[in-house]
Amino acid sequence: MPSSPNIASAIKEQASILGFDACGFARAEEVDAQARQEYRQWLADGRNGCMNWAERYCDVRDNPQLLLDSARTIIMLAMNYYPQVKQSADAPQFAYYAYGRDYHEVMREHMHELAAFIQNETGACCRCCVDTAPLRERYWAQRAGIGFLGMNNQLILPGKGSYFFLGAIITTLELPCDEPCTLSCGECRACIAACPSCALDEGGVDARRCLSCLTIEQRGELPQWVNTVIGNRVYGCDSCQLCCPHNSSPKPTAIQDFHPSAEFMSLTAATIQSMTDIDFKRVFGHSAVRRTRLEGLKRNASLLKN
Repeated sequence: MPSSPNIASAIKEQASILGFDACGFARAEEVDAQARQEYRQWLADGRNGCMNWAERYCDVRDNPQLLLDSARTIIMLAMNYYPQVKQSADAPQFAYYAYGRDYHEVMREHMHELAAFIQNETGACCRCCVDTAPLRERYWAQRAGIGFLGMNNQLILPGKGSYFFLGAIITTLELPCDEPCTLSCGECRACIAACPSCALDEGGVDARRCLSCLTIEQRGELPQWVNTVIGNRVYGCDSCQLCCPHNSSPKPTAIQDFHPSAEFMSLTAATIQSMTDIDFKRVFGHSAVRRTRLEGLKRNASLLKN
């Protein structure tokens, strides 16, 4: 379904009104051969670690048109989550993205509003994907011109940094494609040097050594070497973002749902260790932290040095 001349700018304007910090369009087509090969090599080398889900639905990851019949465009969206207030340095540290309400819920609500706008204006079909479909969000975000993939494996928005959630709306509406972002990290190796577990190199991230992956995705006991590098991280790790020059002056989020609660901000290793299922559901019932489960959070807290 082709678009009218003004609908593309109207969609971007509406995305901004709904709280998105970037919006770009890419043609819904197969992922290029080099990207497909690099992903398969990453899997073949076992660098996905405990993330077995990364091995599934490779055909869909290669071709987003399989997610929606007659798909023509992928609308890529980014939303800022950088916190206005931060935990004290001696608190059990959570990755910034997990401070507030679960981004899956928040992003989906805002994206459904944008999809409804598109459907009402054009009659096109839309499918919203927020980290729940086998879609290569960072690849398509680069193709849609909103950022580039950094050496820390994060999407970096020029002039804004990497503290952003990504979402995609696949639509049957044909929109003019934005120019892909061709920037790169150049010679900078700050994230590689700063990674506490040596999980980064020029080839990307090795999830088997990534503290974010291990503290969130790993079930059961953690490797013994984690004890020496975990510090006071209890959920995730922001080291590769904190050192990034593109994050030197991040703008705090204006999305109220991403602001932390008082109870979250008061958490200690002791309160985490004493949590019951009821406590966990009260504090994290609508949080990305649910991913690690109560037993995983307690496991992590038991290793904290502070």
